[in-house]
Amino acid sequence: MKALTIFCKSIEVGLKTGPDICDITHQINKLVRESNIENGSLCVTIIGSTGSLTTIEFEPGVVEDLKMAINRLALPGLEYEHEKAWHDGNGHSHVQAALLGPSITLPVRDGSLKLGTWQQLVAINHDNRPRTRKIEVTITGTEV
Repeated sequence: MKALTIFCKSIEVGLKTGPDICDITHQINKLVRESNIENGSLCVTIIGSTGSLTTIEFEPGVVEDLKMAINRLALPGLEYEHEKAWHDGNGHSHVQAALLGPSITLPVRDGSLKLGTWQQLVAINHDNRPRTRKIEVTITGTEV
């Protein structure tokens, strides 16, 4: 029986004012290869209360559709209780990020992410200003 291995690393991604969506599939797959884990699970978490992670088909139409949907979920410019306390204009950013979620778990099979043909892993900045987002990666599984 092969021993269980845990591999931890982080990456940073520069994102524009939100919602901004960045394909991080290549960077994460590079870490999967570096981990030498053949089969297991990948957990990815974006650090910060105004960022989220998900998977989509990363093509211009879907990216724009997702941006519009995110803004419909929690409209910028509405009155948010967060605004009353902090006056920083990003109450919607916190709500949007909470609805999508800060982390995702994906399978690792045969030494790479197991994704659909048109499925990519993306990081999203919801904040009302550009942000450099730290993304924590934990890969657990059996080595090659």
